[in-house]
Amino acid sequence: MHTILIVFHLFLSLGLIGLVLMQHGKGADAGAAFGSGASGTVFGATGAANFLSRATAVLATLFFITSLTLAWYAMQVTDQPGLMRGVEQKEAVPSAPAPVSEVPAIPGQTDTTAPAADESPVPVVPPPDAPAQQ
Repeated sequence: MHTILIVFHLFLSLGLIGLVLMQHGKGADAGAAFGSGASGTVFGATGAANFLSRATAVLATLFFITSLTLAWYAMQVTDQPGLMRGVEQKEAVPSAPAPVSEVPAIPGQTDTTAPAADESPVPVVPPPDAPAQQ
């Protein structure tokens, strides 16, 4: 039912767009291409304007009704199924031990802890005008 209502709403919107574009605006002669200026047309001298405006009003009313109905359907959904619903929970895998550093320790250094994973060691760079050490 929901899908049918969405398709009907789509056709209503396209029809409403078409009717609005066909109407003859005030001071604009764009509607003359559809015969709105001739008295011998299918709808008569003023019948086309009345027919198009009434059809537009009917389609606009149906568009608003379907919009409110779709909004009501959207509010009725309480819990949408997630991607992980129905997937079995596995036991937590213990994390691997911290890797042993292959870099030898600096003599005289008392703190041998490695920096945390989110911390990167800051290299010590001598200033550019310092004399080179050999």
